[in-house]
Amino acid sequence: MKIYTIDTGLFKLDGGAMFGVVPKTIWNKLNPADANNMISLAMRCLLIEDGEQLILIDNGMGNKQDEKFFSHYYLHGNDNLENSLNKLGFTSSDITDMILTHLHFDHCGGSVNWNAERTGFELAFKNAQYWVGDEQWHEANHPNAREKASFLKENILPIHESGQLNLINEATVINPNITFKYTYGHTNGMVHPIIRYKGYSIIYMADLVPTQAHLPIPYVMGYDMRPINSMNEKTLVLNEAAENSYVLFFEHDPTLEACTVTHTEKGVRKQNDVKISDL
Repeated sequence: MKIYTIDTGLFKLDGGAMFGVVPKTIWNKLNPADANNMISLAMRCLLIEDGEQLILIDNGMGNKQDEKFFSHYYLHGNDNLENSLNKLGFTSSDITDMILTHLHFDHCGGSVNWNAERTGFELAFKNAQYWVGDEQWHEANHPNAREKASFLKENILPIHESGQLNLINEATVINPNITFKYTYGHTNGMVHPIIRYKGYSIIYMADLVPTQAHLPIPYVMGYDMRPINSMNEKTLVLNEAAENSYVLFFEHDPTLEACTVTHTEKGVRKQNDVKISDL
């Protein structure tokens, strides 16, 4: 098995929304804001090569939205999904399994592209089976008013129409080295793959802990549907990670892709920076 970090680009979100009730005087030191109060965030994914399987976890925002949509999110940087795959000698057609942690647009937008005539949509990973948590699929197709803007039908419906959609739960086996944990604070049924690799357990944090700055338990996003659930889930997952030496993989941290954590007097905090390529 080999694991690769896939960078799909950077974008910006409101810093206050990213840190919820945490004062700007605190979070601005952790991730400095620009003049519009926006902070840079990564859209970082994991690629797992194991035998004939090439498994991608999340795929960024994609490129099919209109100029007005992208103007809200300030895409920047030199990376995109296809280029990052190409650098490793792969293309989107090589992906056999596409795991989506959840269906917010910055995690699944790369799932679907315009067709060649720009008259409709087609799957970006034509040879892949798409895997989505069953509860998250229901949530995305029956969204509450607050979360509705994050679920874009053009990112979701073509997957179902393709016949390549698979709904998963904790018992689903896609690869014998991958298990799943579910959380419900950010959105209903967010999936966290845990990958066993070279004696390590790498947990894909998605939006439970989007960046290293979000390790303190009260640091939860304003985007979370159930912030108290997020805090409780973070407590359980971070304690488990510290006790079992997990590697935490950060999808949105602008500079750090992963780390280990340890117990301190202030709670669970970062121990060592980790690069997946060094494992």
